[in-house]
Amino acid sequence: MKMRFLAVCTALAAATALTGCSPLAGQGGGTQKVTLWLMKGSASEDFIDRFTDTFEKEHPGVDLDVRIQEWTGIGEKVNAVLKGTGEESADVIEVGNTQVAQYIETGGLSELTLEGLRQWGNKDWLRGLSDPGSVNGAQYGVPWYAANRVVIYNKDLFANAGIKSVPKSRAEWIQTTQKLDKGDQQGIYLAGQNWYVLAGFIWDEGGELAVETNGQWIGTLDDDKALAGMEFYKQLQALGDGPKGADEETPPQSEVFARGRVAQIIAPPGQAAAIEEANPALKGRLGFFPIPGKTPDKVGSVLTGGSDLIIPERTKQRKNAVDVITALVSEKWQTELARTMSYVPNKTSLAHVVEGNEGAASMAPGAAQGRATPNSARWAEIEAKNPIKPYMTAVLTGQDPRQAARTASETIGTVLSGDR
Repeated sequence: MKMRFLAVCTALAAATALTGCSPLAGQGGGTQKVTLWLMKGSASEDFIDRFTDTFEKEHPGVDLDVRIQEWTGIGEKVNAVLKGTGEESADVIEVGNTQVAQYIETGGLSELTLEGLRQWGNKDWLRGLSDPGSVNGAQYGVPWYAANRVVIYNKDLFANAGIKSVPKSRAEWIQTTQKLDKGDQQGIYLAGQNWYVLAGFIWDEGGELAVETNGQWIGTLDDDKALAGMEFYKQLQALGDGPKGADEETPPQSEVFARGRVAQIIAPPGQAAAIEEANPALKGRLGFFPIPGKTPDKVGSVLTGGSDLIIPERTKQRKNAVDVITALVSEKWQTELARTMSYVPNKTSLAHVVEGNEGAASMAPGAAQGRATPNSARWAEIEAKNPIKPYMTAVLTGQDPRQAARTASETIGTVLSGDR
């Protein structure tokens, strides 16, 4: 990782009261082309067209070239841009929030700490987006949008059970789900290996998936607090018929919910569209509420998904690239994106812009305190091997929780602290 630029910026900031130390964009006459990579499905075609047209009008002489990328294989393409070894180049790139750490380790990212402080209102950024984009106090990834899991419920099944309000605490949630879990009706469909949901329960208990000490990572699923999170997961999972040895996509939980005999699932609100497509009779019959916390005054912790924006260090259009990010994170375009795509904006101060969109509004309270996975460049390897999943199945099928957690924790520590 190249830290020279951080040191120079820090020194200049102290000496010149934040006058900046950004390389100038390529100078010279004629149109300047700025290339922006966005991921497929992140923004609608209409949003992209309107943003491009407006940006070019507000920045005469700049040609904004938006190129849509596929998620599959994107890591290699981004690394090629950062290293300068690929045929393609980009000036601004959208990346998954939990991917930033690996790109920081690769090197070749432009530091954006000062811009975040001076121009982009970093004090209000969602931690689940901003934390993965920083290292040692230096910011490289700029939060763009967030999404997280909520409870999607069948309003008719709630009404039939005499439930007039959604639960606000874990205890209420269990009581509500018990009332709904009758006969061939499932109170909740929760697959045994939905580790994204488990992470939130662990954080609610004050536990962690892994911690770093003196450069070494240690898996902590066998900690008492993490075990308490798994115990609550087990209690909730038992109030339905979710498979103990599979995740939420095997089979897709939206398809199971669409059959009409499941009262609740835990999923991003965007899954409502897939449910309604599979069963049009449920259109207008779906509701949303934040995952309940341990007490009524605080919603449950959630794993924040979403995207950050990065600028390659090799760009010759840094000033224009900064201008692109400035526009994308502005209140105008954050509002447009959130309302168009049912996302949570990148700042807690903008949560109000999704009021009226029940699904997006239900995400906002969780997003305000959302978390990201451990900030390690090797976390992607954990997800690929995923020792958390068999650990969960082991507990749900009656094996000793602490021993199963210890096995998974050892694997996590070995992978995160191992040499590349």
